[in-house]
Amino acid sequence: MQPLFLLWLAGAVVCDLRWRKVPNLLVLAGMVGALLSLTFDAALPGLDWLTALLGALVAFAVLLPFYALGLMGAGDVKFAAALGLWLGLAPLAPIAIAGSLLAFLHALAVLALRRWSLSPRLMLMLSGRTPQGVASTSARRPIPYAAYLALATFAWLAWRVPQ
Repeated sequence: MQPLFLLWLAGAVVCDLRWRKVPNLLVLAGMVGALLSLTFDAALPGLDWLTALLGALVAFAVLLPFYALGLMGAGDVKFAAALGLWLGLAPLAPIAIAGSLLAFLHALAVLALRRWSLSPRLMLMLSGRTPQGVASTSARRPIPYAAYLALATFAWLAWRVPQ
């Protein structure tokens, strides 16, 4: 597997968990990296241009309504499109399911901590805040979905891609 792709995924995890934001520069770097890997035949085995572009388009189209409804940040949608460009269409379904399950568990943890007030500090952290104030640019969207998609991609790569 290409180290650039793994580094890009790790950058998304760090940015989204820490700041609840996936910077446009990171998304752009991922798209350029995916296009270069396709150009120089360094993409995943069996991935061609059509499959990669279809993956990007479908990922973007599926998540765009969630952004339009205010349920997801624009960075999450753009990250998913870049991820589709790296992986193609086929792996997106299991990765999206796993990422959504992780996001669901995160949401349950936030709700449980809010309900029972077990750990105010952990509650602040899970909801994208710090004791000093808001750490995220969007306190309304406390779920770092791009991070969970990236973590699910790491798991998929470990399970699927031969070494």
